[in-house]
Amino acid sequence: MERITRRVFLVATAAAASGCIGGDGEGTGESETRMELSSLAFEDGGEIPTEYTCGGANSSPPLRISGVPEEAAALALVVDDPGVPTPNRRFVHWLLWNLPPDTEQIPQSVPRGPSISGLGGAVQGTNDADEVGYSGPCPPVADVPHSYRFFLYALDEELELEAGATRDQLDAAIEGKVVAETRLEGAYDS
Repeated sequence: MERITRRVFLVATAAAASGCIGGDGEGTGESETRMELSSLAFEDGGEIPTEYTCGGANSSPPLRISGVPEEAAALALVVDDPGVPTPNRRFVHWLLWNLPPDTEQIPQSVPRGPSISGLGGAVQGTNDADEVGYSGPCPPVADVPHSYRFFLYALDEELELEAGATRDQLDAAIEGKVVAETRLEGAYDS
């Protein structure tokens, strides 16, 4: 009998410590909101439709944003492919920053160019195709399917970073300013 009581005590203590139940034994009813990034075009981990790749229209996919923390002053988006053959290198497909924190959607086919007036004046950087804006998945023919990562960062301040900046410059600019982050992943095989 003592073993069962001790086991119940340990389970209850672990649950209370993890926030599953309040001190009075009741559920807290609170749920922490997590920032999320999703797309209407593909599921997390799913296949990116050809329309959003170099084999199609090469336009950016529609993205949905939710759960941005109140302390966020701006958002930044980075899309890369960690599967390029060069060691320690990830191919950058899109850099976008200074999105307003209340942005709920990034529409399909964001125009290339330094700033996007329709997204609150958000700014775009130079991708590894040497373009300012989005450059879709384009793995070599007969290569294994590549994985494309869409990183969304909530920042505690807007960035003082010129349009056309590189991934390294963006990484340096957001250092110490990230209050939340999330990731969406898609795959493509040409």
